Amino acid sequence: MSVLEISTPLTAALRRGLKAGQQVLLSGVIYAARDAAHLRFMAALEKGEALPIPLKDNLLYYVGPTPTRPGHVIGAAGPTTASRMDRFTPVLLELGLAGTIGKGFRSQTVIDAMVRHEAVYFGAIGGAGAVLAESIKKHDIIAYDDLGAEAVRRFEVERMPLIVLIDSQGNNWYETGPAAWRSRKER
Repeated sequence: MSVLEISTPLTAALRRGLKAGQQVLLSGVIYAARDAAHLRFMAALEKGEALPIPLKDNLLYYVGPTPTRPGHVIGAAGPTTASRMDRFTPVLLELGLAGTIGKGFRSQTVIDAMVRHEAVYFGAIGGAGAVLAESIKKHDIIAYDDLGAEAVRRFEVERMPLIVLIDSQGNNWYETGPAAWRSRKER
């Protein structure tokens, strides 16, 4: 599979064309939020309040960047473990979120919600936060500044290297990838 260059917004038609295991270079606007911000999202929704970010056809990156070094746009920006957001993700997908970026497995509940809402889960390479930060060309804190590294941010990214871990049909690279590797190894 060749590397595919894609841009946000991630429409349903674009999401349907992505396949588990596919490498992509993502450009456009994405939003960053972690555990503490997700708790505030849920509290806002329970009160009938609007969220501080638009969800429709957008992506959430599970990241809490390190402090910005002089001469850089942002500090290291590697992914956090996505399963920590699993209890919040189905609600956000139902509200129009196109997908998420993180690392690690997702629960079956999240995968089922992804299929229902034609969402995708991208993997970013854990431990490569400095490399991923090079893709971030601009960032702004847009909500919950008091959360520090976990504040909600708006990123403008250019050619961010990702892999489709779970596609909108529920195909899971964590399952199919090792099987394909074993098959090649046996040949």
